[in-house]
Amino acid sequence: MSPEVKKFIKSWLINTFAVLVAVIVLRPRLECEGVVDVFVASLLLGILNAFIRPIMLLLALPLLIFTLGLFMIVINACLLYLVSAMMSVFQLEFHIRSFGWALVGAVIISVVSTILNIATGNTNASIKVQRKPRPPQNRDSNGGSGPVIDV
Repeated sequence: MSPEVKKFIKSWLINTFAVLVAVIVLRPRLECEGVVDVFVASLLLGILNAFIRPIMLLLALPLLIFTLGLFMIVINACLLYLVSAMMSVFQLEFHIRSFGWALVGAVIISVVSTILNIATGNTNASIKVQRKPRPPQNRDSNGGSGPVIDV
């Protein structure tokens, strides 16, 4: 199996797990009947992210700059809501009650998939914690740290 196919399958499984977590957390507001529906919804979300999302990002570029990227959550919620609408056309069970719950679901999916992508090494992003030693303190011969000016 080629590395590209492995990366695609790993990414799809991570996104499927993230959608499943969102379905479980938002159970009465985000309804899904079976595991097959979650897999299909995740695949459909991945396809929309690949083809529709770049166009939406380009159209919303002024808002993305103005909100420092926070409008991306709204774009993700729109795509999730669109997945819900498309699933009902295919007569599959994946329903979101309102756009507000799609917004919450998009945040959950983004957080879970980001954590899992970093944990599995499926992304180029990395977290690096580095501590530097304290700089030496210059002390006078009398033990103080320099002149003190009282006003």
